[in-house]
Amino acid sequence: MKHIFFTANTTNSTSTTSTFDIRQLRSGWWILIFIGLVALTRPIYKPIKQFFTDLGFTAEMLEPTSFLLILLVTWICLKLRKESLNDVGLAINKKWLTQFFTGTLMGITMLAATVGIIWAFGGVTFELNAERSLNVLSYGLYLFLIGSLLEELLHRGFIFQRLIDGIGFWGAQFIIASLFALGHSGNPGMEDTTFIIASLDLFIVSLIFGLAYFITKSLALPIGLHLGWNWSQGNILGFGVSGHEHTGWFTPILNDKAQWVTGGEFGPEASIASLVVGLVVFVLFIAFLPKSKLDA
Repeated sequence: MKHIFFTANTTNSTSTTSTFDIRQLRSGWWILIFIGLVALTRPIYKPIKQFFTDLGFTAEMLEPTSFLLILLVTWICLKLRKESLNDVGLAINKKWLTQFFTGTLMGITMLAATVGIIWAFGGVTFELNAERSLNVLSYGLYLFLIGSLLEELLHRGFIFQRLIDGIGFWGAQFIIASLFALGHSGNPGMEDTTFIIASLDLFIVSLIFGLAYFITKSLALPIGLHLGWNWSQGNILGFGVSGHEHTGWFTPILNDKAQWVTGGEFGPEASIASLVVGLVVFVLFIAFLPKSKLDA
């Protein structure tokens, strides 16, 4: 395992002097710099929102504020390393957009497969929601897109990539997947069997998102996967998303089955069906990894 907190040796046999180059900092220091800069954005979050609110910006227009602050911190760290947003996986071009839309369709397909299993075991039926509207559907897409951008930039962006540099891919995967699952532990309904199944599922999903980045070296695919799953789960089928209620085009009617079958109010993420689908997709993603990368 590589050391992540020591600077590279800048001296050589032909010179008695050395110059410090910030790019030679090990990954651990870059992670601390990133976390420190994020901490500095906390006190300015509310003043920024208030400033733009006073200028006439609506709450809906200011939803991306958190994401933009994390993007700014990422950009500063990359600038210090003399890199660009392209290097963190945000090269917005035709290939990036293709991967994003592919990921979105894959996320929707994963959710559909999960719900299909729950339905096949008599766990849920559906009826059209009387409050459905294209406005709710499109606004939900907007909110989930912002959420996916934020979470993937945090969990598969600069810190994840520095962890890969420092301790290898699978070490980084384990740490980030654990934090990803832990970050949802305080969500509504996270108790008893729901806590166990949902935590395992979130851990596996994080591994899938990490593989999506590692295979493509882009954040497009994991962002799409995240968006497709959450949006179809909440705003199309009307399930809870990690314990949070959403208005969907349909209303799911949970039948009298065990919560580990239906996922309960937490949503399909707390069902055995989601674990099964997640494991299948994880294995399929592993199959796309070059054999030389499996030990990374």
